[in-house]
Amino acid sequence: MSSPPDQDRHPNPIDLHVGARIRMRRKILGVSQERLAEDLGLTFQQVQKYERGANRVSASKLYEIARSLQSSVAYFFEGLADPTESGGLAETGSEQFVHDFLMTPEGLELASLFPKISRAKVRRRILDLVRSMADEDVVESDA
Repeated sequence: MSSPPDQDRHPNPIDLHVGARIRMRRKILGVSQERLAEDLGLTFQQVQKYERGANRVSASKLYEIARSLQSSVAYFFEGLADPTESGGLAETGSEQFVHDFLMTPEGLELASLFPKISRAKVRRRILDLVRSMADEDVVESDA
């Protein structure tokens, strides 16, 4: 008995979520895929597959990843619904937006540097600049 061909090609949403959390934590710490792979006794291609959700991470490997990335195993499941309640993804639209933003290299860097700006007035000016640039992009794409 075989499953439909399309079913085999799409990663499980939970595997995608866990992989994205691995990638986010690795990038927050400034760890390369190569360094993480070496620490885990894997190839960097295997780490890439975990991060994309193409390969499922075993419980023992997730434990090793958590140790290597100095986090709890639970960190990789944050944002998922309690399986005893709804069994699905718990992210709201805004949480998904923040997640997607933090998964970009620029978003992650901006999110890590912005809080280091101590002057509130400067932070507000940067926000105003970004707003005006975003507004310009919207106007240009509508034209």
